[in-house]
Amino acid sequence: MATEFLMGNEAIALGAIAAGVGVVTGYPGTPSSEILQTVAKRSPGGIHVEWSVNEKVALEVAAGAAFAGARAMVTMKQVGLNVASDPLMSLAYLGVKGGMVVVVADDPGPISSQTEQDTRTFGLFSKLPVFDPASPEEAYEMIGDAFELSERYGTPVLFRPTTRVCHGNAPVTLREGRAAVVPEGFVKDPRWVIFPRLSYESHLRIEQTLPVIGEAFSGYRFNTLRGEGTLGIATQGISTAYVGEALAALGAGVPAHRLLRVATPHPFPKALALEFLAGLDRVLVVEELDPVIERELQRLAGERHLPVTVLGKASGAVASAGENSVESVTRALAGFFGLPDPVLAAVTPPGEAPALPLRPPVLCAGCPHRFSYLAVKHVMRKRKAVFGGDIGCYTLANADPLNMVDTCLCMGAGITMAQGLHVVQPDVVHFAFIGDSTFFHTGIPGVINAVYNQTPIVVVVLDNSTTAMTGLQPHPGTGATMMGSVAEKVDIATVLRAIGVKHVEQCDPRQLEEAEAAVTRAVDAAAAGVSAVIFEAPCIHLEPAGPMYRVDPDKCQCNLCVTRLGCPAILSVAGKAVIDESLCYGCDLCAQVCPFDAISPVTAGEAGK
Repeated sequence: MATEFLMGNEAIALGAIAAGVGVVTGYPGTPSSEILQTVAKRSPGGIHVEWSVNEKVALEVAAGAAFAGARAMVTMKQVGLNVASDPLMSLAYLGVKGGMVVVVADDPGPISSQTEQDTRTFGLFSKLPVFDPASPEEAYEMIGDAFELSERYGTPVLFRPTTRVCHGNAPVTLREGRAAVVPEGFVKDPRWVIFPRLSYESHLRIEQTLPVIGEAFSGYRFNTLRGEGTLGIATQGISTAYVGEALAALGAGVPAHRLLRVATPHPFPKALALEFLAGLDRVLVVEELDPVIERELQRLAGERHLPVTVLGKASGAVASAGENSVESVTRALAGFFGLPDPVLAAVTPPGEAPALPLRPPVLCAGCPHRFSYLAVKHVMRKRKAVFGGDIGCYTLANADPLNMVDTCLCMGAGITMAQGLHVVQPDVVHFAFIGDSTFFHTGIPGVINAVYNQTPIVVVVLDNSTTAMTGLQPHPGTGATMMGSVAEKVDIATVLRAIGVKHVEQCDPRQLEEAEAAVTRAVDAAAAGVSAVIFEAPCIHLEPAGPMYRVDPDKCQCNLCVTRLGCPAILSVAGKAVIDESLCYGCDLCAQVCPFDAISPVTAGEAGK
């Protein structure tokens, strides 16, 4: 056996390969993206890997494979599960033949997501088993266990790593070889067709099966109970590591206690939990996001009339939102044990700590989206407009000085929300900005709805030829698949025209005057129905940088490039614009907007001077 230093997502991928996974589908979303990419990169052959157009499609493709007996895995982030919830809820009733694991990466914080959602709660709601790894090493082992349990009970299984597990790194011992899984193939059976009567019978079966799985989970090797005493700590996931470090920081003064770690929050390992609760006076539950373990322990205590107080999020003993940390857990444990807080004692006195620089998120220097937004902003400067946004790096245009994202709800919602806004305010021009990957994800139905209901909105597709924010993954508009093959490129303009959009413009936003003219025509055309502008320019990470630009201080008079563009490469120093050549991408936008011709490219001989 070999040992590799792996990211948690890599460990999950390699664990799935070792378990004999045959089909892997998903949609990119931080912090989950690297799982699928690693499977594609490290596949020994014989594994179908695809980026699907959205999470619902990904789950349905994987379900088809599992119906035929293959082991299948789906990857997404927590908000992606919202998209996939429709087939998942039905699949919980139908069940599967081959093992099927749905990996949903939760994002406490949230660090790179719209919301903080807890997939453990979704497991309770959907009546599906949930695995909750605490480290990359555990994730590698547990993914194989998840496949086995899925096949043993004929049910999909949720696998819930969080950001710190997904992106943490650790040495992982890899198994030799790969499990041999030969799919039986699809066998026709009425069980695969969901009808009300079948659903009722399946619901009864599920309610009978879950307690059996919960009993088995009480003996699962990653559900652990250790220690003695009348005080207890219950924890899960990455918080297990935080608890360990916090106890070490608190030192010898920590009183005797029991420590329960729950790796399978649903169905709850009831027998193990009751063993943990027996004889305890107080329990502190340390978990992230929803009080899942806290509620289960309180329910069990009430059910068995146990004289134990369970503290956690509901009592305010642990923060109700956000990520846990070693510091926050140390503080919570110190309060629980009645000990002084070593974290607070070690804090640097006020005034001595250096102030951290403020670094608001911005579009990259050279990003073509900045051109697109400026073109629309300039055309609409004297007209009343609402700018609907969507999910992607282009959402960063909400801040000053661009200030071009008025709404942002979820994937694809910018287009549909613009329609609702128009109903209420028909005298306002409603724009819907959407990226190329998001257009394929959930944008197309919204456009169809606007065409069908004759709603005059302007759809602006920001086509940078990739799924940029999550790591430059391909999509149907790129002409490439995750398997590395060349695919038929789905043309966005052709799709728009095919679904009834009469006015479709295509242009390079980096030609600012042409872009503004295209926007003007689209706004005029929107009076008769849906119109669209497709701004086509690749992400800067797909093209080499152009020549750097420099400001002539003698000509610089207005600082317009600073106040209008929001480019991180342009600064104002002593009232003059200055370009940081280490950040400049050579897009020439600043030169295009400068009214005094003060900005020009740096020649080869001037570079670095």
